[in-house]
Amino acid sequence: MSRVAVLGAGLAGLSAASQLVADGHDVVVLERDGGPGGRAGTLASDGFTFDTGPTVLTMPDLLDRAFARLGADREALLPLRRLDPAYRAAYADGSQLLVRANISDQVEEIRRGGLAADAAALPGFVEWLEKLYAVEMPNFIERNFDSPLDLLASPSAAARLVGLGGFTSLEKAVRRWFRDERLVRLFTFQAMYAGLAPADAMAIYAVITYMDCIRGVYFPEGGMRAVPVALAGALASAGADLRYGCPATRLLTDGTGKVAGLVAGGERIAVDAVVVTLDLPTAYRQLLPDLRPPRGLARATWSPSALVWHVGVRGTPRAGVAHHNIHFADAWESSFDQLVTRKELMSDPSRLVTIPSLDDPGAAPEGHSALYVLEPVPHLGADIDWTAEQGPARERLHGFLAAHGYPDDIVTQRLVTPADWAAQGMAMGTPFSLAHTFFQTGPFRPPNVERRLPGVFFAGSGTTPGVGVPMVLVSGELAAQRVRTYLGGRS
Repeated sequence: MSRVAVLGAGLAGLSAASQLVADGHDVVVLERDGGPGGRAGTLASDGFTFDTGPTVLTMPDLLDRAFARLGADREALLPLRRLDPAYRAAYADGSQLLVRANISDQVEEIRRGGLAADAAALPGFVEWLEKLYAVEMPNFIERNFDSPLDLLASPSAAARLVGLGGFTSLEKAVRRWFRDERLVRLFTFQAMYAGLAPADAMAIYAVITYMDCIRGVYFPEGGMRAVPVALAGALASAGADLRYGCPATRLLTDGTGKVAGLVAGGERIAVDAVVVTLDLPTAYRQLLPDLRPPRGLARATWSPSALVWHVGVRGTPRAGVAHHNIHFADAWESSFDQLVTRKELMSDPSRLVTIPSLDDPGAAPEGHSALYVLEPVPHLGADIDWTAEQGPARERLHGFLAAHGYPDDIVTQRLVTPADWAAQGMAMGTPFSLAHTFFQTGPFRPPNVERRLPGVFFAGSGTTPGVGVPMVLVSGELAAQRVRTYLGGRS
């Protein structure tokens, strides 16, 4: 039996570990923090509990897959509820649109807004998204690439993707279906997850729109933090060794130059392979100091970052407020120019307000609410002093809550800035990693294998396939596949 170490008990590491256990390896998961989660962490303060990482959960079938590999029942260990609406979109003109769980309900929602032509176009738009997803997922997302030439391995799939307009602008592609500007924004804002303005993102990233607006947004019983806790528990029951408060500090090699072990928690641990889930620049700096990072990292384009304000308040939201609320500002293209191109704070930002306490009573004391307020901001490549900016940012966000009718009598709060993300090991102070430009997508993204040090593999948002909960779960599977190929019959 080969022994494999997974560095990090975040979603990518736990996903990789589940596949490695299923493949018959002796798996040890080493996590620097006191429990599982990684970026999907928690913050407890004054009776409130906040999810500090992702708040939007889509594609639960990927989690089903991970639990099933361990012989576990995801529904029993991690009950999920589909949110309806998935989002409430509020616009600067005072109007709003809901993203509904059922397509017929969504058609009616759009029709009620006086958009008969756009309502009639929705089924065709959904069909287009489904076709994109059917081509992309097996051929370009759930697979390892060794070179750009691998794109030619399935020429028919590539041809279908071209035929579907996958390499045109996302914004232009969506405008083919809808006339109303509000719908264009609602079905293209997901480009921000890929680190790009909708006009600059390729239409292939409409699969993100498909994942949350069509396949649905879910919420776990007990909050997002329940996801890594449940998966870690299933791993432990399946025989994996999970060690918390145990950061890896050094990799060890044998006489042939292959990885042979590591040092973690002051202990030397012999292993045959390692899956590293740290952000790639951090991984090379801390664990691979003798190797030059991949050339692409030196000239990488990084996604914008975000301010996240965790706020515990007295009071509960008014009727009609949803779990996830997107407030679209009046400015759009100019805001992206400020954020992405000029790397400035947006003068008229759009924001996300998530209220987990609406569906997780344990997130806040009775009669109170836990709020998660996100505002996109530039990464650390911008000339912004985040120590000085914290006070004005809090005042700005507090005023926004009051202006939009949210409870704003603060009991406890914590503001997370790009400087805080950087302190957690996230390159350039962004939790969204490398932007998904053409030359940072698929085979052009930093590889998940370090060929100069055999036995070292990577998972997480900085490598293939990319950013977001579904993608990091897939990244763990892809890293485990690399291990399987590397170890061959040694498992």
